[in-house]
Amino acid sequence: MGKLKALLLTEGMHGMISQVEGLAKAISADFSHKIIRLNFPWNLIPPKFSPISSIVLKDRNYIIEEEKPDLVISCGRKSVIPSILLKRKNPKIFTIHIQDPKVSLKNFDVIIAPEHDNLSGENVFNSKGAIHYITEMEIENAKPYLINKIKSNKIVSLILGGPNKYYKFDKDQLIKIFNTIKSDFVSRGYKIIVIPSMRTPRESIDLAIKELGECGYVVNKVDKQAYLSAYALADYVVVTCDSTSMISEAATSGKPIFVAHMKAKRNDYRFKRFFELFKKMEITRELGEKVESWSYNKHNEAQRIALELKNKIEN
Repeated sequence: MGKLKALLLTEGMHGMISQVEGLAKAISADFSHKIIRLNFPWNLIPPKFSPISSIVLKDRNYIIEEEKPDLVISCGRKSVIPSILLKRKNPKIFTIHIQDPKVSLKNFDVIIAPEHDNLSGENVFNSKGAIHYITEMEIENAKPYLINKIKSNKIVSLILGGPNKYYKFDKDQLIKIFNTIKSDFVSRGYKIIVIPSMRTPRESIDLAIKELGECGYVVNKVDKQAYLSAYALADYVVVTCDSTSMISEAATSGKPIFVAHMKAKRNDYRFKRFFELFKKMEITRELGEKVESWSYNKHNEAQRIALELKNKIEN
């Protein structure tokens, strides 16, 4: 298959960018990325109630008139309408939507949805966890980046997420997580690397510096190379429960992963199905369980699904 030109459509959130870029890289496509903005009131309305019209889009001339991709990879509800519009303008475009689009699945050539979403159909590919843009080679190449920041041969890396509609991410819960890491790891001679994400509030980073700064090294801003280096250097990884994308990315490292759970502020049944799946696959355990080593096959669903997709796209 020759080099394809892909247009990536998302709302700009890290998890979405990771998924569309991860798939584009796995397919070996050249890609450009467009952040979708919708006009009022369509930015507040689900896609199934929105007109299939360029009136819903800001920058509609750029998206609809100027872009001429071979395939569109979209993720998130705001990207649904522009993907459908591009397909209607040029039926030869191959469209892939990641996550449940909440409209007829027939609007897309392929839907990629995590297994824990319970979505099925003739054109649905199910992934075990989220697809993403992290690769084993990137992790290994980034290893030296933090090596001078922490002097220890026993390292645990803590990946911090941030508040969302399911988890509050408040101070008390974070301190409880920090204290468990101190009890389970620091007391056994481990040093900590703390990595924030794009959703991590400044006050959470400052709290980590206060509570864990003397126990290792806290990266105080979003830094992808530090994120990758933390996986390469770690003996164990702890990831907060608010992001299935970050937990899925961590599984590319092959390192034992502990999930740091927090009290949910609403029904998080999709997260629970994901946690059960990754526990069953022996990828994760819960923070607070016995600290011991275990192994699993390094997990990268973007590469697996890309192999299945290539023939479909070609045909």
